[in-house]
Amino acid sequence: MKRLGVDVGGTFTDLIYVDDEAGKILIHKLPSTPDDPSRGTIEGIKQLTEQAEVVPGDLDQVFHGTTIATNIVIEHNGAKVGMITTEGYRDILHIARHKKPMNFSNYQDLPWQAYPLARRRYRLTVPERVTGDGEILVPLDEDRAREQVLKLKEAGVEAIAVCFLFSFLKPDHEQRVAEIIREEFPEAFLSVSSDVLPQYREYERFSTVALNAYVGPKVATYVRRLEDELRALNVRTGVHLMTSGSGVSTAQGAIDRPVNLLMSGPVAGVVGGIWVGKSAGFDSVITLDVGGTSADIGLAQGGHLRMKHLLDTRVGPYQAMIPMVDVDTIGAGGGSIAYVDGGGIFRSGPRSAGAQPGPAAYDRGGTEPTSTDAMVNLGWLLPEDFLGGAMTLKPELARTAFEPVAEKLGMTVEEASMGAVQIASHSMVQSIEENSVRKGFDPRDFALVAEGGAGPAFAAHIAIEVGTPAVVVPPFPGVTAALGLLVTDEVYEYVTTTYQRLSALNASELEARYVELEQQAAKQLADDGIAPENQVIQRLADCRYLGQGYELRIEVGSGDLDAAWSEDVASKFHDAHEKEYSRRFEDSDIEIPNIRVRGIGLIPSLEMPEVEKGGASAEAALRHERDAWFPIDGKLQQVPTRFYAREALLAGNTIEGPAVVNQYDSTTVIPPGLKAEIDRYGNIVIRVDASAQTDIISTAATTGS
Repeated sequence: MKRLGVDVGGTFTDLIYVDDEAGKILIHKLPSTPDDPSRGTIEGIKQLTEQAEVVPGDLDQVFHGTTIATNIVIEHNGAKVGMITTEGYRDILHIARHKKPMNFSNYQDLPWQAYPLARRRYRLTVPERVTGDGEILVPLDEDRAREQVLKLKEAGVEAIAVCFLFSFLKPDHEQRVAEIIREEFPEAFLSVSSDVLPQYREYERFSTVALNAYVGPKVATYVRRLEDELRALNVRTGVHLMTSGSGVSTAQGAIDRPVNLLMSGPVAGVVGGIWVGKSAGFDSVITLDVGGTSADIGLAQGGHLRMKHLLDTRVGPYQAMIPMVDVDTIGAGGGSIAYVDGGGIFRSGPRSAGAQPGPAAYDRGGTEPTSTDAMVNLGWLLPEDFLGGAMTLKPELARTAFEPVAEKLGMTVEEASMGAVQIASHSMVQSIEENSVRKGFDPRDFALVAEGGAGPAFAAHIAIEVGTPAVVVPPFPGVTAALGLLVTDEVYEYVTTTYQRLSALNASELEARYVELEQQAAKQLADDGIAPENQVIQRLADCRYLGQGYELRIEVGSGDLDAAWSEDVASKFHDAHEKEYSRRFEDSDIEIPNIRVRGIGLIPSLEMPEVEKGGASAEAALRHERDAWFPIDGKLQQVPTRFYAREALLAGNTIEGPAVVNQYDSTTVIPPGLKAEIDRYGNIVIRVDASAQTDIISTAATTGS
């Protein structure tokens, strides 16, 4: 099977090609095309398939991770959205939950009001009302609904969100309005809450469905254009896109529910990091994916993805109540711009040079100092070896960019450059601590998987500070997110609200609701061409103690919904609650407000080939020995540093820092006092245990003399 993964980032588009039968793996990077990300994607596919000596039509699978939906939300450039809702509920999106970002400020702008998903003039109401018991209290006024649709059409909206009260219990009114919209305004993108999110919680449902409409037209246009261009290349398979919940969906699934693509790219990096960690013998990993614009941090204990609570799944200021892997994204990357603010404080990011104009050393018109320029000044990046020699950096431009900052701070250019790297590193350390220590996890129990073009350059210094005992640098760190696309399964999740208590369980009703969701999941997988033997259907339930306002999701069995089933659900929930909140209340009744079904289409596993074995010496891979700058014993010093070629390293080779390993898609920095070993799959494993810390101290003592 020939498969290809494409991950589009803010600076580079990363691609990986795998031929399972030939045991062939190739990677490729090219600058992203922010004006139209599909251009870079298609061009990358053409170039990589040519490199693999195949044609695009030979590909069996194409997987894609993209930040297009996320960028639309962050940049506030989505569609002009209209909304049709129940009379009296026009301002739910404006009021939200009466929570202000700064509790005691009377002058703050509320971001969801300053940048509304649907402006008030385009939020229209119709007479209708369904009660909390699912009974029709006020019939739908179809004539009024038709009038409102025509008003929105005349106003020039591009998308319409339909959100009625309690439609998750009885969707008839919403579905009838959807029919009217298709009759009167078929060109509008349609987002109907009973299709997108048939789940209780009023504001969160309205916000999610409005977000779906807000990103829908641009995402649909992008995905359709990408599909058309792939067909023009005779690619037999349709494109599959990574979702925020860690699965992949078809192009049509992404077009119907584009809100599920939010956080698509960062999630792929976590999935790839888990796979890499297991190959190196580490089940529990913290993933550090540093690109040109941002750094994504994820945590997986025992190789299991952590999912965000559905009330914490925000994108920018907006609530998006969709399944989302717990990934933290911060503005720290290779293109992060270093500057001195108005108060004289030295800062780095979140503003980035991006793909255009890029860091100053790229010589593409960028003049501001970035983290990449800092590493050039420190001697960590060799100008002639960047991107495997595909790009030659201009060190004089990097130095010129940092001179004004250094002058303001009264530092040398090298000191200012090290400061920029340390500030960016500290931002990542803080994020790792927030995602580990503050959530009850000890970083010393995890390995740090370094990903992205810049992750391996930062990782060892970060690991020393947070205490992770090892850093794992994959064979292709710059395209690990793209690799993650090839090692995940196709996943769809369906949810419905059903108020049940374990003490008074209506087993027949609950079973019927589960079967209904399972049928939807099975149909979707069948439509995607997944064979029955490769389909897995999982049942889940959102559970909470009676009187609680928030739920935890747990996986439940698919057997008879009898007393044994209830006991098993209760036991799993008690354990999950104790793990999350350090408390269990076994005398309390348990509520099930929502049930879920995950339809999983199993994708063939990926086998990473083993690299050739060698001895402990890595001399055959040594290419240069030059001076580079490192902090030693609290002082920045210039020390002899060895530079190795990644492709020449063999399994069993060991490297002592200070050292730098160059390769096409990334650069790995091994600080003084640390040691690294190449494992059988070609991973660089840098040990940062107690003995390594001792080595750092002794090295610092001798080098600093």
